Amino acid sequence: MLRFATGRRLLVLCTLALAALILATPGYAQTGAVQGIVLDAAGKPLEKAPVLIEYTDGINRKYEVKTNKKGEFIQIGLQPGGYKVTASFEGLGSQSFPVRVRLGDPMKVNFKLGGAEAKAAVSKEDLVKAAALKSKFDEGVTASKAGSFDEAIAKFTEAAAMVPPPGCYDCQYNIGYNYMQKKDYDQAEAAYLKAIEMKNNYVDAYNGLATVYNAQKKFDKAGEASQKASEMAAAAGPGSGGSGGVDAEYNQGVIDWNAGKIVESAEHFQKVIFMKPDHAEAHYQLGMAYVNQGKLADAVPMFEKYLQLAPEGQFAATAKGILTSIKK
Repeated sequence: MLRFATGRRLLVLCTLALAALILATPGYAQTGAVQGIVLDAAGKPLEKAPVLIEYTDGINRKYEVKTNKKGEFIQIGLQPGGYKVTASFEGLGSQSFPVRVRLGDPMKVNFKLGGAEAKAAVSKEDLVKAAALKSKFDEGVTASKAGSFDEAIAKFTEAAAMVPPPGCYDCQYNIGYNYMQKKDYDQAEAAYLKAIEMKNNYVDAYNGLATVYNAQKKFDKAGEASQKASEMAAAAGPGSGGSGGVDAEYNQGVIDWNAGKIVESAEHFQKVIFMKPDHAEAHYQLGMAYVNQGKLADAVPMFEKYLQLAPEGQFAATAKGILTSIKK
């Protein structure tokens, strides 16, 4: 049975924990919403009025919702950018307005159908502010991807200051992400906690916390954060999108590995692979778990799959070396 020194194993897994967060790029945590009300010319709410929301910044993407008994509607999970929002009702015609969706609070668009004086509740000033926020946020994303973490933190901080209470939780998430890349764990923790304060079911922020605590070897706290992320991802259901459940399982595997629970860690890495078959690091780490259990035959396909998925990955040399040793 091959075994690795505890210190090296901790180092490998802490590095892997960081890799899990790197996979979740800052651009993933960017959603907005549109909400409003549809009334007739007399101010009476219109129930079941169709509201079409069309993305206008280059991608053919449409959403359709209907109003409730109070004439209200809301559409969440929208990528920031330009949209055309159209409300209609049989016999009363339709009305459309351009809207720029921003991060944080929903953009409000109110309609009055059947009258000549219909106006949208979106002012020109609101549109200018939304465009400025998007521009600043995008600058932060660009800087982060380029490895300019201090610049990215400054841009996201500026963007956060542009959003009224309760604030921009996505900005705080990305501030935390960039502090994490700088290994400034205290600042990263503070930013993730602030994001969670603004949005208490923020799966990615809890995963970020788990990664911070793993890197600091605060395994109890890491386990608590990862468990919260897992519970929230499960509650959101398989159709909720995002990588929260995958990251939570991976983080829990890291936590169990660091605690010496090799069998339990393998079970988590297996779940990651089931949910995301192309998760290279999960294949590598499952191979390591098998090696530590003496299951060398099971380890081989894991390392081979890792090399297929990430031939130039940071663990490619190690995987090749172990494969060579096993096959001898």
